[in-house]
Amino acid sequence: MESRMILVALLLSVSIGVMAEDPYLFFDWKVTYGTIAPLGVPQQGILINGQFPGPKINCTSNNNIVVNVFNYLDEPLLLSWSGVQQRKNSWQDGTPGTMCPILPGQNYTYHFQVKDQIGSYFYFPTTGLQRASGGIGMLQIHSRDLIPVPFDMPANEFSVILGDWYNKGHKTLKRLLDSGRSIGKPDGIVINGKSGKVGDLAAEPLAVMEPGKTYRYRVCNAGLKNSINFRLQGHPLKLVELEGSHTVQNVYDSIDLHVGQCMSVLVTANQAPKDYYFVASSRFARRPDVAVSVVRYANGNGPASPVLPPAPAENSAGIAWSMNQFRSFRWNLTASAARPNPQGSYHYGKIDITRTIKLTNTRSLVDGKLRFGVNGVSHVDTETPLKLAEYFGLSDKVFKYDMVKDEPAPTGPAVVAPSVVNAVFRNFVEIVFENHEKTIQTWHLDGYSFFAVAIEPGRWSPEKRKLYNLQDAVSRHTIHVYPNSWAAVMTTLDNAGMWNLRSEMWERAYLGQQMYISVLSPAKSLRDEYNIPEAQQLCGIVKGLPKPTPYSGT
Repeated sequence: MESRMILVALLLSVSIGVMAEDPYLFFDWKVTYGTIAPLGVPQQGILINGQFPGPKINCTSNNNIVVNVFNYLDEPLLLSWSGVQQRKNSWQDGTPGTMCPILPGQNYTYHFQVKDQIGSYFYFPTTGLQRASGGIGMLQIHSRDLIPVPFDMPANEFSVILGDWYNKGHKTLKRLLDSGRSIGKPDGIVINGKSGKVGDLAAEPLAVMEPGKTYRYRVCNAGLKNSINFRLQGHPLKLVELEGSHTVQNVYDSIDLHVGQCMSVLVTANQAPKDYYFVASSRFARRPDVAVSVVRYANGNGPASPVLPPAPAENSAGIAWSMNQFRSFRWNLTASAARPNPQGSYHYGKIDITRTIKLTNTRSLVDGKLRFGVNGVSHVDTETPLKLAEYFGLSDKVFKYDMVKDEPAPTGPAVVAPSVVNAVFRNFVEIVFENHEKTIQTWHLDGYSFFAVAIEPGRWSPEKRKLYNLQDAVSRHTIHVYPNSWAAVMTTLDNAGMWNLRSEMWERAYLGQQMYISVLSPAKSLRDEYNIPEAQQLCGIVKGLPKPTPYSGT
């Protein structure tokens, strides 16, 4: 009888566990080369299941995502899920510092959970310059049904991936960088892989709207270099979500979207029923590029006007305009995001700062070749991923911790080496980015969101904290820094793992403007970090080694 009761209890617990587990979404992706012509020039592109841009991942908060990736390229491949925090799971982050690449002719199955997140994101290849040839797609996370969204359900959603584009393929661009040269200026701008021109009546519409209805446009800048301003003829844009946070719903005629950033805007179809141009133009460039795509009214009559809405100014006044627009982006304190509690219930402005890290982007020549860096250190990837070296206790054979100091180093040639900074688990840190160059910068941190509390001109000093927004700064995963300006963010390092902090300008990241932050839990418990997946690929000096004792506990 007792054994029978134990059996029933076991079956019941298993049943409850199965019932309680969040839903799974499964994808099989074949990554191949194919001919594409985003700017009208045929070139070799990277396709996923024959598509460019790649398939959309449409999921709900807490879903488990399983993506089996088959690499049919002639070079290694890794995909990263930009903005997905990979809670306790940097094993799936898809950067060269955390994972072995998928070799040609092989496959790997990513398995991760979009835990406690909503919003608009994109995925892309992190190996070499592959991002310049495709392999990019949208990843959108909806709120669960029981959690209210602070706007009415839109009639439909449209995914819009913007980006600058080079007619040279990724292999040619990589060779340029490897030779010590720059990849130069982009050749144009694409909207969902195409670069429409005014007057092209045969173009497929970006979106079709019915009069009187409201639509959500999820817009990402997945380019390599340029900030982009986007706008829609005759239609204001109501910002409702920015990198996974609900925002105060301000209305804009146009919005600057910097490299690596995503947002959602609502558009109401309340104009005369005809065609209108969605316009994207590069910002802070000597020669702005422009692309258009048609937004069509159902049963409308008439082409879009050839007179495009103007872009913001490109001089110093344009930077001031863009900076003021950033300041207008505010966290919606009363809205719930992935969890039922309002966003504003987390009072980040009242937490004591335990560490300040001040980072300056650098540009220099090393042995006659162009390198970029952080505080004078120019990162290089290693054959053994940094996370694996650390997990197997062999970090001293692969990298040296803390070459990047908390204060910028004196100017001079960069030190070229793998760059990993140690951080204390659950510390609340302030990161300040200073940009002494004449070009805009965009930074991204894997594994986290942070509060973007300030962007200001000049140099940072402790007294500048009085300028911080400590009430309703948006929680996000990227921050841009205007020329000769600084930006400050705050976050709690509560996600154990190895996390990439990088420039989103891919030329700069490839040539060293990135680093990794190692956040280790002293408890070595499953409560804080998952064990290495059973099927995880091993490479470099850890290939063939027995795995360390797994973590335990809950």
